[in-house]
Amino acid sequence: MANKDKEQTTENKALQEREHSFFEEMDRAFDRLMSRGVLQPFRSLWPEWAPFHPDLDIRVPRVDMVDRETEVLIRAEVPGLKKEELHLDLTGDLLTIRGERKREEKQEGEHVYRSEIVRGTFSRSIQLPAGINQDAVEATFQDGMLEIHLPKLEVAERKTIEVK
Repeated sequence: MANKDKEQTTENKALQEREHSFFEEMDRAFDRLMSRGVLQPFRSLWPEWAPFHPDLDIRVPRVDMVDRETEVLIRAEVPGLKKEELHLDLTGDLLTIRGERKREEKQEGEHVYRSEIVRGTFSRSIQLPAGINQDAVEATFQDGMLEIHLPKLEVAERKTIEVK
């Protein structure tokens, strides 16, 4: 009887792991779709939804992360913003980029036929691959592109390890 219980426990654990993996993959797929604005086409059909569902208006910036020998370089697309509207926070090895694309006030006699430009607040947190010298971080912003240079604390030599 004890062996049967152990087999059922092992089977239950394997099933739970498969289910957990499946739901993690679904979460990643949903995040990929939402970050590309999959619901944006529907906003032109029902623009009155936007004030009631502000989450539809949020889109996180796309980023490139380049791990260089002495630094980590982050490039983020943030078109339509001024540098004063961007806020960067670095806590340990987590970089957070925040900003807000402001809404334009509707003018009297104006009727919006299509509204595809995403407005509202956004926040994007990025896990960094190395320890960062927080005192030497530099950020520049030009033509809608944010560039953040994050010097590494110490340069680690790469070594090839032979598998035996």
